[in-house]
Amino acid sequence: MTTKHPSAIILLMKYTEAKPGRIFILRLEDMDRIPDVIENFANEKEIKSATVQFLGGSKKNSKIVVGPEDCEAETINPIVTTLKNTSESMGVGTIFTNEAGEPKLHMHSAFGSKKTTVTGCTRTGVNIWLIGEVIITELITTASRKIDPKSGFELLSV
Repeated sequence: MTTKHPSAIILLMKYTEAKPGRIFILRLEDMDRIPDVIENFANEKEIKSATVQFLGGSKKNSKIVVGPEDCEAETINPIVTTLKNTSESMGVGTIFTNEAGEPKLHMHSAFGSKKTTVTGCTRTGVNIWLIGEVIITELITTASRKIDPKSGFELLSV
């Protein structure tokens, strides 16, 4: 049995360093929409890279992406689901600028109502119910998002 040395694993992944920049605390209001409100704020404040934390309520009928139909298919078609109830929500994400210099949020969140929880990506639009709290920690780095020719997605480039 052979064991890989932990440092060998680091050589297989791509990485870059970052330093913390400004920290912003946002209070989202009823019917604010994620990702729009966060991306608009990032654009206004010229945030190019950041980590994002979200906590709050999400409205019934918000839409989230819960996976690809077939991850082996040539064309990746997302499965979109609709929140059946207003939900307690929490999410974690990143912001990186795309090739056009626009800040793009990639956030996955868990949405719970009664005894049911669903987790997915917020890119299709989640409306806030009553209040949302967001903490954005700016990162000083050269990382960005670039279009991946195979998937068509804007993926992290380090």
